[in-house]
Amino acid sequence: MLEVVDTIDALRERVGERRRSGHTVSLVPTMGALHAGHASLIERARRESGAVVVSIFVNPFQFDRVEDLERYPRSLDTDVDVCRGLRVDLVFAPSVSVMYAAPQMMSVDVGRLADHLCGRYRPGHFQGVATVVLKLFGIVQPDVAYFGEKDAQQLAVVRRLVTDFNVPVRIVGVPTVREPDGVALSSRNLRLSAAERQLAPCLYSALRHAAASVDAGATNAAEVARDAATLIPADDRLRLEYLELVDPDDFQPATIIAAPVIAAGALWVGTTRLIDNVRCIPRIRSREASMIDEPTGAAR
Repeated sequence: MLEVVDTIDALRERVGERRRSGHTVSLVPTMGALHAGHASLIERARRESGAVVVSIFVNPFQFDRVEDLERYPRSLDTDVDVCRGLRVDLVFAPSVSVMYAAPQMMSVDVGRLADHLCGRYRPGHFQGVATVVLKLFGIVQPDVAYFGEKDAQQLAVVRRLVTDFNVPVRIVGVPTVREPDGVALSSRNLRLSAAERQLAPCLYSALRHAAASVDAGATNAAEVARDAATLIPADDRLRLEYLELVDPDDFQPATIIAAPVIAAGALWVGTTRLIDNVRCIPRIRSREASMIDEPTGAAR
């Protein structure tokens, strides 16, 4: 039966009970406003773990704009119902005063992983993300934690966090869940007007175009990105913040594409900022590979 706890001591007591019963413990960190994308994380955790913990906490230290924090949807009762339907064991829903009982004097420096993409345009965001995730790992002490691939830069930060700080948590990335027209599911989609929602698919279309160009043999990352950006319509309601191709490990800009890269973009649709990414796999055919592919007996 689902239990909802809002204190660290209660959470640790309940997790300890399940661990003593021999269960592996998984964590799905969320900020609430749960949708089908979150459900895919929870369902994966449910299949693979004995005990599933979902945290619901709107972390103020990862918002670079006060108005964004104030507008973030909060729907705890509904979220708990979603978790109950997905057979979650524990919901951890702490207040800000519980998570930050004293003024936070220390935080995680995420380094060059935040130099580009969202890190460039949202100063302090990934520092806040890494810090709260490290706190959650310390509180829950899960065996495994699940994160969505839609937030690819965040996923890279978390993976590096557990590596650099020797945190014994296995990180699992779960594929992006999309609407039928390709728009990545996000709580921010609810802010779009009907007219704005009609414009939203253009970001995914542009990123898919970049992936298709790479698959077709394009190797100049800057040219691929510029070409893909032309698929964003000229509309006063749209502002492309960035569209770049980056290395999937350190999120530094790619130059010559000779290995898989990530095409990532951020698009303002009205007053709503949407992000998305697509993995791009280059088609590299060496002379040796071409010879292997030739039919037996082919003239050389």
